[in-house]
Amino acid sequence: MHTTSRRQFISTTLAAVAGTQLSSCATLTGGNAIDAHVHVWTPDTVKYPLAAGFEKKNMAPPSFTPEQLFAHCKPEGVTRIVLIQMSYYKTDNRYMLDSIAAHPGVFSGVAIIDENAADVRGRMKDLAKQGVRGFRIYTSSKDVEGWLGAPGMNEMWKVAADEGLNICLLINPETLAAVDKMCVKHPQTPVVIDHFARVGMAGPVSRAHLDRLLHMSAHPKVTLKTSAFYALGKKTPPYLDLGPMIKECRDHFGAERLMWASDCPFQVDPGHNYRDSIALIRDRLDFLSANDKAWMLGKTAEKVFFG
Repeated sequence: MHTTSRRQFISTTLAAVAGTQLSSCATLTGGNAIDAHVHVWTPDTVKYPLAAGFEKKNMAPPSFTPEQLFAHCKPEGVTRIVLIQMSYYKTDNRYMLDSIAAHPGVFSGVAIIDENAADVRGRMKDLAKQGVRGFRIYTSSKDVEGWLGAPGMNEMWKVAADEGLNICLLINPETLAAVDKMCVKHPQTPVVIDHFARVGMAGPVSRAHLDRLLHMSAHPKVTLKTSAFYALGKKTPPYLDLGPMIKECRDHFGAERLMWASDCPFQVDPGHNYRDSIALIRDRLDFLSANDKAWMLGKTAEKVFFG
């Protein structure tokens, strides 16, 4: 091969490799990301009444509809979203379900049901037909182990295993030991832990709390949301103080079991914005490989909530 030809070959090859890398990066970060945790609600409390114990003044902001969400997420290349039933409505999932139906292919849902009501299995299966892929539970009793061990709660975990649905946990670090026991009892139940189990919500990330969370990686069916950055650690953009915790979670769970989420609309409260949330994973943590980002920004949530 002549020197000129060799140079042309090397130049062409390097350009092709660079083009492939740029194309791959664009694919990862623009146009196909999934936000795995968003709440929506409407100011129309006539059609969608608030649950007992809530008033309009409790709604902050007063409105956060899918259209308001799109104004934040679409400019960042987020095209699919997992809707989490808002506590304002408790077990009345109609607004979430109507939002799913109004935007085919855009939303998946996580519902709230009363585990003590009749026909838990039938209710869960019916909601699954309407786009629900998970069921949110959170501690509402000081007797956490007794609550998780109740018949209705165990039925939910059994149905979730049978139907390939997810038990989605809004919990604090102190609850992880009880959840660990439930995962041992129901090893085939897919479980999603929201917001790092709120490790770091009360202040700097606690080593003891983080170790409890990392221990949950021993359960293959457990996935974790790296989310709610506005509420954890220093609670200040660009949230780089959360990097070490994210790295340890990646090292223990693997990126294939991590999913990014904003927790909007709270992520866009004054002092915070949507871009800073996704940018932490997409742009600012050097230890995340392109493959890590692909899983965390879309592939994990796709598998868990859109599969």
